[in-house]
Amino acid sequence: MALDTAASTATLDVVAVRADFPILGETVGDKPLTYLDSAASSQKPEAVIRALDDYYRRYNANVHRGIYQISERATAAYEEARHKVARFIGAADNREVIFTRGTTESINLVAYAWGRANVRQGDVIIVTEMEHHSNLVPWQIMAQERGALIEAIPVTDEGRLDLEAYDRLLARHGGRVKLVAVTHVSNTLGTVNPVREVADRARAVGALTLVDGAQSVPHGPVNVGDLGCDFLAFSGHKMLGPMGIGVLWGKRAILEAMPPFNGGGSMIKRVALKESTYADLPNKFEAGTPSTGDAIALGVATDYLTALGMEAVRAHERDLTAYALDRLRAIGGLTLYGPPTAEERTGVFSFTLDDIHPHDLASILDEDGVCVRAGHHCTQPLMDRFGLTATARASVYVYNTPEEIDRLAAALERAKAIFAF
Repeated sequence: MALDTAASTATLDVVAVRADFPILGETVGDKPLTYLDSAASSQKPEAVIRALDDYYRRYNANVHRGIYQISERATAAYEEARHKVARFIGAADNREVIFTRGTTESINLVAYAWGRANVRQGDVIIVTEMEHHSNLVPWQIMAQERGALIEAIPVTDEGRLDLEAYDRLLARHGGRVKLVAVTHVSNTLGTVNPVREVADRARAVGALTLVDGAQSVPHGPVNVGDLGCDFLAFSGHKMLGPMGIGVLWGKRAILEAMPPFNGGGSMIKRVALKESTYADLPNKFEAGTPSTGDAIALGVATDYLTALGMEAVRAHERDLTAYALDRLRAIGGLTLYGPPTAEERTGVFSFTLDDIHPHDLASILDEDGVCVRAGHHCTQPLMDRFGLTATARASVYVYNTPEEIDRLAAALERAKAIFAF
């Protein structure tokens, strides 16, 4: 299924989950660490840390090439990780899973390899006003190079996509629309977008759809078949895995028709001085030495999340989101951005507090051990839409508790007192 917004009876044992994360026992001065920045990067459970350590200690070797035991073991573990990721997102074919460095590289791969081969002068790429820069800048570069046009689906005051405006864009440009690039969940507003609806409408005019799943794949059940998209990009470090590893999923026929993104070792069948033939999927898009240990550890992260149950992950976050929305709205002078209910969003809370600059606010919260993000969150067009330069942003995940939301609220009240509002 797509990221489920319906009620679920599944539950997490959060005490047991927290025991799996060594960093959560740390303190900031004499304050317990209250980590509320998982939208930027999640913490890592012991199982993932062990898997990474085990690879480098016991069978570190290059994959696919060595005719010796530890290389063969590394190759088997690397390809098993690909299988685990494919299963996690409901992909029927392991060859459709391409390992990259993260969501950003995955989107750039599509923009450069697919875009340069398929987009021509006068064609249209549709994005949304809430996209992360990684799902804007690659399309801008490609559009400028090809003479294409970028159009954007606007965002309503409550942080939802304006689908009527989307329909007008499709009607205006028709068959010139080549691709729609949309985030599944906004990293700033927490909005869960109706990506299946977006993809179906794109397909009706002959366009492909790329979904940025960086904020959705970690947080609930995501199945590429149910999304109806042609590409899905996401990052390991936001879903309990290491930094430096990500995934591009694409439909096999589309990937096979695309030229390579990077050239070099591992992505070829045969190389002559003046021409080369390319390897089959997925190797065609994995040039050079891969991040083998990171991929293996990402596979372990999917094991961990699968054991928790993604329905339970979503239910826990939805309950925590509802609690946080109530606690934050009770703070005088605090303005919260995004949809009003927990059913429409994930656990991402962007806010401003009176006239306190978000960076000052984040510094004060840090004194209480509360970790939040401050800035434009790589969504400057969205900030412009709401007349902002920055917000503070708290975000939750499987290891967070209502007590940590209470600590956030108390720290915000202390900040108000410091600035005498």
